[in-house]
Amino acid sequence: MEILRVENLSKVYGKGETAVRALDNVSFSVDKGQFIAVIGPSGSGKSTLMHMLGGVDTPTEGKVFIEGVDIYGLNETKLAIFRRRQIGLVYQFYNLIPVLDVRENITLPLLLDGRKTDKDQMDDIASTLGLTDRLDYLPNQLSGGQQQRVSIGRALINKPALLLADEPTGNLDSKNSAEIIGLLKDSNKRYGQTLIIITHDEGIALQADRIISIEDGKIARDEVIRK
Repeated sequence: MEILRVENLSKVYGKGETAVRALDNVSFSVDKGQFIAVIGPSGSGKSTLMHMLGGVDTPTEGKVFIEGVDIYGLNETKLAIFRRRQIGLVYQFYNLIPVLDVRENITLPLLLDGRKTDKDQMDDIASTLGLTDRLDYLPNQLSGGQQQRVSIGRALINKPALLLADEPTGNLDSKNSAEIIGLLKDSNKRYGQTLIIITHDEGIALQADRIISIEDGKIARDEVIRK
């Protein structure tokens, strides 16, 4: 069952002779529950693509459909609500709120949505991420690996249809990197969430069901590794 469809997606920064085409007529679709790795050299358009899929940057041309919704056909307010509820974002630099503790950082999407926290779900996420004894800690009291676990918890709390991770292990050592990828894969299998990871790490990419290679803003290769 298709969960994501990208149609003729392009992104141009600047105008005239200084214009840079970061994405060039990209089209593909993703089935529910797939684990996709997006790879490519620096400047190839990977992160731009992730921003388009996550609804955080507007394409110059083209469309992105998530669960049949044309997300760029929504107004700014509706897009913000849709993004908060249906898309989980994990970044390389964690993006935690320094004055909020672990529990508050994880539940922030619910608070912004005016919804109450499901205690059982919160306990399950905290246990899965190994954060049960860290819920009252502030981000600066945590290691890098623990901070990334908090960002994953925040991405999972709304049970999003689509989980996007942009170089989620870029600031971590090999041990923490392996643990973070394991947690993302677990959420992919356990909750049936569609997972798309941008990575420079070939070892991570080879764990995916499918690898999409981006070069010069275009899809150079789209290969199914396992079904």
